[in-house]
Amino acid sequence: MKDADSKIGAPAILRRHPVLVTGGAGFIGSNLADRFASEGHDVLVYDALARPGVDRNLDWLKKRHPAKISAVTGDIRDETAVADAASDAQAVFHMAAQVAVTTSLADPREDFDINVRGTLNLLDALRRRNGMVPLVFASTNKVYGDLADVELDMTNDSYVPRDPAIRDTGIGETRPLDFHTPYGCSKGAADQYVLDYARSYGIPTCVLRMSCIYGQRQMGTEDQGWVAHFLIRALEGQPITIYGDGCQVRDILNISDAVDAYVAAWKHIDAVQGRAFNLGGGPSNAISLRQLLVYIEEVIGRPVETHYSDWRAGDQRYYVSDTRQIARVLGLKPPTPWRKGVAALAQWLQEERGLAGAIRPSSRLQEAAALS
Repeated sequence: MKDADSKIGAPAILRRHPVLVTGGAGFIGSNLADRFASEGHDVLVYDALARPGVDRNLDWLKKRHPAKISAVTGDIRDETAVADAASDAQAVFHMAAQVAVTTSLADPREDFDINVRGTLNLLDALRRRNGMVPLVFASTNKVYGDLADVELDMTNDSYVPRDPAIRDTGIGETRPLDFHTPYGCSKGAADQYVLDYARSYGIPTCVLRMSCIYGQRQMGTEDQGWVAHFLIRALEGQPITIYGDGCQVRDILNISDAVDAYVAAWKHIDAVQGRAFNLGGGPSNAISLRQLLVYIEEVIGRPVETHYSDWRAGDQRYYVSDTRQIARVLGLKPPTPWRKGVAALAQWLQEERGLAGAIRPSSRLQEAAALS
């Protein structure tokens, strides 16, 4: 425990059985922490604050919930600090991770240490407590590999599966695991450790294999958070680089819907422990990169400069989550329509970055955001 907040705030909150959110200053983690604090829970944010911009998320959380949010600045690889943070938690949401495929290729050992060893540190801290503390883990669709065997056609600037079952419902949890790239291997290994600790030790764990989550408090970069990254570049009048042909398809899910799923997983942990679910926007929110760019141009009222480069390792030309199982088991409502969610994110980014005038008043953004 390294800073003043760690020494003063954390021990006090530890005695109140907090919800522990590792990576709690990040995009999904800060939104989760905000939800739990808003519902009256004490929340302990454990974060290395290594990613640019996440310190602003933590400041935002503390200002909104000064009596409910405490923080430990620490690395998930620090076994002792992790055990201290988890020592009195009533539930754990494990979001801390190395999140970029490109970074994993450049430094696979660090990727392994953060994603696998860090997860094991947390799991074993819960095992040594000899208590049934729920843990919900943020996994990824990358555990299914590049899906190169899925035959595709091209329609309206997007890839479409030839198999009507995949086309109608997406990729289900019965899909064989096939780890690609060091990132896929590390997240996949952590995914399997989380599930096995439910089998071997009875710890109530659940895995959510996420597709593309987007929304407020996302610090999108070229390597991770592509929806926000595209919007930031477009709003700032900067060019966007597309890797591949831009026809690759993802199902995008608004952060509010993702948080609903995590909260429901904890609420229904007895029913979902030891299980993995695919979490994304589903077929109704499946779009290609090119289709998103067309909509962004409508939002800002001007063309977006784009450049194309080679495909990146492990990139899936098509991934859409089959969300029927998670929706049924957790009772989730239909997800936010992607146009509405992207419009709201553009509005937030314009305000958060002080980009007055970046969006024309008559654009679809204002019309869509007014509905959100």
